[in-house]
Amino acid sequence: MAHIEHNMSLTGEPPIGLSAIQKLATGLGWTGIFFLFLSIINVPLPGYFLWISLGLIATGVVIFANDQYRGKPAGIKNDGVWFKNMTSRGILAWGAGILLTLFYIVLYWYPQYLGYNPDGENTGIVALFDPLSNFISGNDASEWFVYGTLYTLAILAFGYKFLLKYRHNKYEKIRTFSVMFFQLGFAFLIPEILIRLNQPYYNPNVIWPLNYDLFAGYKLNEFFSAGTVGMIMLGFGLASIFLITPILTYFYGKRWYCSWVCGCGGLAETAGDPYRHLSDKSRKSWMLERWLIHTILVLVVIMTTAVVYSFLNENPGKYWLTKDAFLTGVTGFLTLLFAGIMIFKRKELAKDAKYGAVGYFVIILAIIGLYYSTGYSYGHLLREWYGFFIGAAFSGVIGVGFYPIFGNRVWCRFGCPMAAVLGMQQRLFSRFRITTNGGQCISCGNCSTYCEMGIDVRSYAQKGENIVRSSCVGCGICSAVCPRGVLKLENGPRDGRINGDAVLLGNDVDLLDLIQQQKRETRRNS
Repeated sequence: MAHIEHNMSLTGEPPIGLSAIQKLATGLGWTGIFFLFLSIINVPLPGYFLWISLGLIATGVVIFANDQYRGKPAGIKNDGVWFKNMTSRGILAWGAGILLTLFYIVLYWYPQYLGYNPDGENTGIVALFDPLSNFISGNDASEWFVYGTLYTLAILAFGYKFLLKYRHNKYEKIRTFSVMFFQLGFAFLIPEILIRLNQPYYNPNVIWPLNYDLFAGYKLNEFFSAGTVGMIMLGFGLASIFLITPILTYFYGKRWYCSWVCGCGGLAETAGDPYRHLSDKSRKSWMLERWLIHTILVLVVIMTTAVVYSFLNENPGKYWLTKDAFLTGVTGFLTLLFAGIMIFKRKELAKDAKYGAVGYFVIILAIIGLYYSTGYSYGHLLREWYGFFIGAAFSGVIGVGFYPIFGNRVWCRFGCPMAAVLGMQQRLFSRFRITTNGGQCISCGNCSTYCEMGIDVRSYAQKGENIVRSSCVGCGICSAVCPRGVLKLENGPRDGRINGDAVLLGNDVDLLDLIQQQKRETRRNS
């Protein structure tokens, strides 16, 4: 029989297992998944079984969340995450990771096993989704419609669970409603409705460089063929890169996108929330993150330059922009960008970051020079390689399939090129920071434990130092789990934002001034 553990020891007994209601909810959810599995193996099911399956899954999550959080005091409930098999890299976690990985492998490379048939009638689970797809877009379903529906359902259902868990925190509630809204409306419904209206498929949520196909030849042809609507889409895509993204990041940091809009972040924050404590906080992991994510960004820049160059090369004289003018423009823009950063923002860059930036710049210019000299850009080949290794294997198979093993932000932290762009903007000129009240920190470590981006938040809090990290997505969980109110997400003046002088003894500014005065007097006397 369960009993209350009155002691405060970290080695106290782990929490009890699932309640009877939670077991019932789990059974309902797995029943819905079982029906979907029956359709995969071509067991004939009536069309209404789609709604039964999705309804059972959603109902199971809602009942589980209600029993877990309703009727209990508001506040963070991370009870026993290191004791539960599913959230401590146990057998269940590995099993879930393997199943998710297998699903993504089939989805990306073997959709025929899901029943997708581009040359005839669909079968299997894809056929089960045909009525819903026809209702929204007017076309039969594809494997991506199936995935998009399940993806949206996961964000909505687990978003409800997230709202109950963090119902005491206004910031968490608003941003969760935001990701649910953008996923359902902008990422799922709007692109399908555009297809019904005979317009190009376009997801305004996905911005270049995350949307690496935005400037692919086939996509540009779709935009130009659609007339005014297509040009509006292309214009919005360009405005998102050069206007919307830097302006919003200046005011709010990268959180406006990574934690409020992006579908990848939306799934990580809702369905992936139970695994946020699994992120690696080591220095080696941080170094790997910095080099890997920026290397992928460089690959996207090279690939995008290549595919646009190939498009212009295949359509000579058709557009006002020539291939040579395009390469010249890219070279000039990148030169000004890198030069401006090195001249005006060199103090914000570490030594290895400066060397890395120069190295990447030389590589990009060398490849562009190769395009000039050979007249061939390998654009199509680069796009295929990038789509396979990064767009599919990394972002899907590893990025989501490995939630139960490496945490919920593997892709966002190590692979997303959009996160790299926003991170540089956040570090170099944003007004966003997380301020710390070091005098109140009790070093409990909750903030670092539940940072999904692997940031050792406690080390900043202990020193009273502002947290200004490129990787921070501004999810606010570190602030939400802090028992002392040490951390606060703020948008303020840029002066003093990156404060290298940490407050070592409390958060008393006069004390810091006194320490600095003593140092100056010591130098004069010596």
